[in-house]
Amino acid sequence: MKLPRRKFLHLAAAAAALPVVSRTATAQAYPTRPITLIVPFGAGGPTDVIARIVADHMSRTLGRSIIVENVPGAGGTTATTRTMRATPDGYTIQIGHLGTHATAPVFYPNLAYKPDADFAPIGMVSLNAFFVGATKRLAPNDLKEFIAYAKVNHQRMNMGHAGVGSVTHLTGLMFNDILGLKPAMVPFNSAAAAMNALVAGHVDYMTAPVAEVVPQVRGGTIKVFAIASSERSPALPEVPTSREAGLPEFRVLSWNGLFAPKGTPGLVVDRLAEALDQALDDETTRTRLFDLGSDVPPKARRGQDQLAALVKSEMARWASIIRAATQ
Repeated sequence: MKLPRRKFLHLAAAAAALPVVSRTATAQAYPTRPITLIVPFGAGGPTDVIARIVADHMSRTLGRSIIVENVPGAGGTTATTRTMRATPDGYTIQIGHLGTHATAPVFYPNLAYKPDADFAPIGMVSLNAFFVGATKRLAPNDLKEFIAYAKVNHQRMNMGHAGVGSVTHLTGLMFNDILGLKPAMVPFNSAAAAMNALVAGHVDYMTAPVAEVVPQVRGGTIKVFAIASSERSPALPEVPTSREAGLPEFRVLSWNGLFAPKGTPGLVVDRLAEALDQALDDETTRTRLFDLGSDVPPKARRGQDQLAALVKSEMARWASIIRAATQ
């Protein structure tokens, strides 16, 4: 049967629109099943705890469970590669940070993903100040004493971190470079594992997010010398800033953000971003994050475009810092 030309064109246009209508309907119905949130480090570390706090509220907003899955390895790049290769349907997302989505290309020249091109940013989750501290068995009791001690003994000392390219590794490199220290760098598969080693005296010192050190300071199990920020942490008001302690050059702020694979439908990403925004506006969620020592980013810094811009700027900033510290 030969169709009239006008009818044929109408049918062809309708057929072409079907995939768009299908994608839109799918996005509007999202989510219809549990979502997997990949954490690129072991359970118990600051990134893991922050992810679980936010996922708890987001799951209630979305009406579906968010299952946190820990995938440690290679400074977080194993998990991030897996996220990049996941089906872009909104059912696999990841919490990333400065290490996985800004500095990894410097440490891993053959990295399988491009942080600024292979992901759909959902939004920033938290801002995290850093501390510098030591095992209790070391003699120094403040930062000036530690610096004097380390400059004499650094070649016999070791520094713990959560793997090459992790934020604890990056901030450790910065700290050592400022002071001209060359300790042995000891990697672990998470910040929590590195912290356990510090408490046990298996490593001499480390830098890590405040979220990792709050319970240790309150329990008196390590020595903390300074917070690398412009203001004292509300969670640890007794700990001086790096400027107050005598090392103003050591200032660093890490961040966490949520990412989906590139190609995830925009309406799905928007839905996730809205759920994240509601979580960060919730007083209980904010209090839980503050108690960890994490700051909630202001609304103007949370959006998808803002996170995308942050990734690009952090990639450029830290590339120069790392190259200077490793030459």
